[in-house]
Amino acid sequence: MSRIGSNSRASGSGSHLPWPLIAMVTNRRLYAECMSAAGANTECSALVAAAATAAHAGVDLVQIRERGLEDATLLALAEAVREASAGSGARVLVNDRVDVALAARVAGVHLPGRAVECARVRSIVPEGFLIGRSVHTLEEATAAASLGGCDYLVFGSVFESQSKPAGHPVAGIDALAEVCAAVSLPVLAVGGITTDRVLEVARAGAAGVAAIGLFAGGTDQELRRTVGEIREAFRH
Repeated sequence: MSRIGSNSRASGSGSHLPWPLIAMVTNRRLYAECMSAAGANTECSALVAAAATAAHAGVDLVQIRERGLEDATLLALAEAVREASAGSGARVLVNDRVDVALAARVAGVHLPGRAVECARVRSIVPEGFLIGRSVHTLEEATAAASLGGCDYLVFGSVFESQSKPAGHPVAGIDALAEVCAAVSLPVLAVGGITTDRVLEVARAGAAGVAAIGLFAGGTDQELRRTVGEIREAFRH
């Protein structure tokens, strides 16, 4: 498998990321069990199972993006996903919470656009700790790249997405191409990603994709086929 080498100023982690880089982003609201009265603040076995299935089907990153959970619950969820994904090769990240990521002994953290700079996080985490960041404009992307500390960026929403409210701004494929051309960091496209759109994303210069719905359900065989189609589109 091809690798993406992060330059030392950009990451400082010595990380080498797969190309294309494929990320599953979790959303417990897609699983009725997780949002029931009894399970609204639990670690949610359905989500853990879906994350593990995606990991073993070949995604490279599992980003735990679960806002509103109590600290202990988020920690338990991260540990459960890490254990369920063991041996798959996928790296587990926790959204926003560096402290929880470190306590759960997962591979890294994914920072939202409002978070502290990647370089400041890099200064307090162990070597090899993976740090990603969400960006929504060319200005945010170039600023994140110039400040250093990031291993990769996620840009979007590129297309209309069911996970966003109606009227949520859509950046479009041209904006994705502009960001990819402006920074040396790997850029993943997010927002409305389907297998039919991956070739367009690859041609725009993206290094991979991140998605919620694309990996949220399905059997191991179905997800392996989805991952295979994504990799095939990037090869072409």
